[in-house]
Amino acid sequence: MTRLRIFIVLGVAIGLGGTFALATYRYIQNRPVREVALPTTPVVIAAADLALGSELRREDLRVIAWPTDALPAGSFSDLQAIIGRGLVQAVAQNEAILPGKLAPVGAGSGLPPVIPEGMRALSVRVNDVIGVAGYVLPGTRVDVVATVNPTNQQTDMTSKVVLTNVLVLAAGTRIERDVEQNKPVSVSVVTLLVDPMEAERLTLASTEGKIQLALRNPLDKTAPATPGIRPAVLLGYSAARPAPRAARAAAPPPPPTVEVIRGDRRVQEVLRQE
Repeated sequence: MTRLRIFIVLGVAIGLGGTFALATYRYIQNRPVREVALPTTPVVIAAADLALGSELRREDLRVIAWPTDALPAGSFSDLQAIIGRGLVQAVAQNEAILPGKLAPVGAGSGLPPVIPEGMRALSVRVNDVIGVAGYVLPGTRVDVVATVNPTNQQTDMTSKVVLTNVLVLAAGTRIERDVEQNKPVSVSVVTLLVDPMEAERLTLASTEGKIQLALRNPLDKTAPATPGIRPAVLLGYSAARPAPRAARAAAPPPPPTVEVIRGDRRVQEVLRQE
């Protein structure tokens, strides 16, 4: 009898609890939803992923309503204000177009707007070996090793690092790497970002000798000074070649003298030539 009463009370409690939960659910569902209208501002965003150097077209862009309180600084609201301008940075889909990612008005698109002020883009010929088996891609950094023979004598041939930590702007005609695949690319020309003095060194090295690119870790900022190496030193035949000493001037011959005896003294006198 006691057990029966317990089951009856438990069943009544469950029934009442279920009824109360269902009533609460229906009340919440039927409760009118209050809509809060946030102030918005039209903002131009990218309609698709846009690569570095791209020229913005109408189909590349779209305008959305952006919450005014979270408006990106410098964002554009008019499509016509940016159509035709080039990108100096890649833009992802649905990302707002900002001034810092655009080339100046009239600068065009492609590689030229990407070059910072005071720098130069210089292209050099490469092959699979010089280009580190195709892993010299846009955005990577390299050292340039030159092998030059200044005197046309085999013993004077020298290999030396002439430029360090140089940014690769383009590989072939590509100025942006494939971030999804990140595969090696076989190209015949690599474009490097250098200052005017580095451009002179690179041009002389590539025209008077041979160059080799050494791929760097992008986090490595060191630039160790190297003395260069010659064949004899490489093979261990001799130490590093010392700098040539200036030839000593030949000593003039001594002037003619004659021995003169004066009493108990002997004197050497120089003969004067008239």
